[in-house]
Amino acid sequence: MVNVLFSAGVYRHIAVFHIPYIKLLQEKGYDVYVASTEDYGNSKEKLEQLNVKCIDIPYNRNPLSIDNYIAYKGITELFKRIKFDIIHVHSPVAAFLVRGARKYVPNGKMIYTAHGFHFFKGAPLKNWLFYFPLELINVKNTDVLITINSEDTETAKKLGFPEYKVVHINGVGVDIDIDSFSEEAKRSLKQALKISEEKCIITYVAEFNNNKNHMFLLRNWKKIKEQAPNAVLLLAGLGPNVKMYKNYIEQEELADIQFLGYRDDMDNILQISDVITLLSFREGLPKSIMEGMAHNLPCVVTNTRGLRDLVDHYYNGFVIEQGDDLQLIKSFVTLINNPVLRQQMGSKSREKIKNFSYDAVIKEYRKVYDQK
Repeated sequence: MVNVLFSAGVYRHIAVFHIPYIKLLQEKGYDVYVASTEDYGNSKEKLEQLNVKCIDIPYNRNPLSIDNYIAYKGITELFKRIKFDIIHVHSPVAAFLVRGARKYVPNGKMIYTAHGFHFFKGAPLKNWLFYFPLELINVKNTDVLITINSEDTETAKKLGFPEYKVVHINGVGVDIDIDSFSEEAKRSLKQALKISEEKCIITYVAEFNNNKNHMFLLRNWKKIKEQAPNAVLLLAGLGPNVKMYKNYIEQEELADIQFLGYRDDMDNILQISDVITLLSFREGLPKSIMEGMAHNLPCVVTNTRGLRDLVDHYYNGFVIEQGDDLQLIKSFVTLINNPVLRQQMGSKSREKIKNFSYDAVIKEYRKVYDQK
């Protein structure tokens, strides 16, 4: 029996991004395990329903947390107990710890997907000083490094990865075979959200944390509404900054903003949306933008690694500089007030995202898993 281990900081990461690849391996008759920790939601339960064996490992996003010493001990005990033929790791801390235990699985194939190195052009110096050496240490413990954007592929060379170890794959894939949502169903969903038909819906899908940079849009929302009064902003996700953003919106008396929380019907939300946005400081290759593109949506994004791999300025959206309030306002107002331009850019989004589809990407993952 071939045993495969997926490991990431939280079960949610695996459940959201990697189920198609778990199924691919299960179809080959492999036993799949996941070593991770729960944060919120029922991701572990979803994985177990797929006959995935889940093993709790107390990873902590803070690399210096004592939890990670305990996590390392847990990983080494797991490797002593079960022989794994393929180990596929994700997220910086989990990837560092699991690869650091490589001596316990000398014959297992160690694959690491870098979902955006924490050191990148424009990153704080402390990121380079801390995370770059962590990756450097584990070059020898990595059989295959999967990069998902062009900048990280170049960075892999600086780390000293030989070319044969680096595989560039277009992210984790996106479903482009979308079930059509009827006009009646769209109207019903809008009514449930209390959004009238003439409104232009901007959707922002991201965890509420500092990196996702919601405040860039919120602080400019009043000026956007002055020039485009039919704009509505839907914020989907959970995270530590929710209360802070809600307080800001209330204090500034910002109108037409809704917090959707966690939704398992994002396909439907995107089908009633007119624009997709993400203004992060750091990204790998964001699935939310990919899904928006699959739904024929124009994009407004920051000039950030991963985002600029998906969006070409004034082709399928707008790529704006961090902190440029005037450019941000102009980009949104232009799209909100011009439905023809939205349609043209949305069509180009749909065409471009075909190279990032599950069908295209899963072929590349199959090659990585099958390679001896």
